Amino acid sequence: MTHHFKKTLFLFLLPANLYAQDNISNLIDSFISGQSKYFRFNGDVLVADKGNVIYHGAYGFADYDSKRMLNDSSVFELASVSKQFTAMGILILKEMGLLSLDDTLRKFFPQLPYHHITIRNLLTHTSGLQDYMEVMDKKWDHKKIAFNNDMIAFLAKEKSPVLFKPGTKWEYSNTGYALLGSVIEKVSGISYNDFLAQNIFQPLGMTHTFVYNTRRSTKKIPDNYALGFTYSDSLMRYTLPDELPDLDIVYWLDGIVGDGCVNSTTSDLFKWDRALYTDKLVSKKTLDEMLAPLVQTSPKDTSDYYGFGVDVQPHSERGKIISHSGGWAGYSTYITRFVDSNKAIIILSNNESNSRLLAASVESILFNEPLILPYEHKEVKIDMALRDHYVGEYTAFLTLEFIKKDGKLFRHRKGTPDIELKPESNTKFFYADGTDRQIEFETDDKGNVVKAWFINTGQKGELKKVQ
Repeated sequence: MTHHFKKTLFLFLLPANLYAQDNISNLIDSFISGQSKYFRFNGDVLVADKGNVIYHGAYGFADYDSKRMLNDSSVFELASVSKQFTAMGILILKEMGLLSLDDTLRKFFPQLPYHHITIRNLLTHTSGLQDYMEVMDKKWDHKKIAFNNDMIAFLAKEKSPVLFKPGTKWEYSNTGYALLGSVIEKVSGISYNDFLAQNIFQPLGMTHTFVYNTRRSTKKIPDNYALGFTYSDSLMRYTLPDELPDLDIVYWLDGIVGDGCVNSTTSDLFKWDRALYTDKLVSKKTLDEMLAPLVQTSPKDTSDYYGFGVDVQPHSERGKIISHSGGWAGYSTYITRFVDSNKAIIILSNNESNSRLLAASVESILFNEPLILPYEHKEVKIDMALRDHYVGEYTAFLTLEFIKKDGKLFRHRKGTPDIELKPESNTKFFYADGTDRQIEFETDDKGNVVKAWFINTGQKGELKKVQ
């Protein structure tokens, strides 16, 4: 029950070794604390290098209402970061001889109208199954909590057609992983929670990790829990999603497991990271397959693949990278592992801060690349005519258009609201939406733009003026 955000991240690489003499840990601390102070980051961060934790910090509130603070062992909903645990559960059952990856879905759930979908298809998002959240949203009673059995019964009754022939395409599927959660229960004879606890969490000493669903119905909140908050534009404050009618998904899908609902801490996820270098849970052969680039996620992108429950970049400039993001109302999570250099970044946010972007900036520090540290952006008055020079279309990995309205400069992109760009100097503007984004223009003697820079969460990339 999680949203997955496809990779749209481009790292802007500038001259290396800028920080070679500096203390990496202090730089990470400066960056994260600045993000907390100026850009509302709320969450826990752990960074490790060669098995040693070099940075571990907690910023902000575990509960905005009571003002209870986060600490470095706060527990967060992982959202889609949970999928790798579901995948591992399936692989453990395979090694026990209780299932095969070539088994079909109908072997376990003959009531489902889907033929020729294998466990492997479910693991790699190649099943073609429609997203159960979207299908159920229209027809399910939102006052009733759905569990996995309800979802399966619903799919059997509705018979929603597959989006493509299984195995022919890649499309991210929460449905596939929720079904895998149910396969684990059916084959093992115990609950998804108990199976993961007995076979993954306890053996690895992940003492603060558990499956946590039905929070809304039982009203039980675990100790040291980071409640997920979302910003409400109408209320102008952070609030629990439970208070927002548009987010009633947190109630009626509160019973589903497999695609989300694993809860953990940064320290426990670090134990998981370390275990993936060993054969503690499954054989090396099985682990190698799980972490292999099995399916290309886009026909145009030859760098990004999916394994079993993880994104895989086999040949990046950093070497092999294993990662996954997660998003759910109130939460944004990300874990990334640089296998060849044995580094890891874990970011868990309980106010929907962009954990993936933050991780990319921490990555720049970790690999000795330049980064602009956060600071307070203050609006200044500039000559109205200056803005005219900056109007136009600019491009890099995306196209941005800057337009003038009511004497002010705005970022304009099709399909999204215009965002005002406020001047902090004659040539530099910051986004007025509270995000850590700026546009910096370089001009000639006549004030004409020579080039522009897009700065996103401290990373700086060149924009070329198209017109």
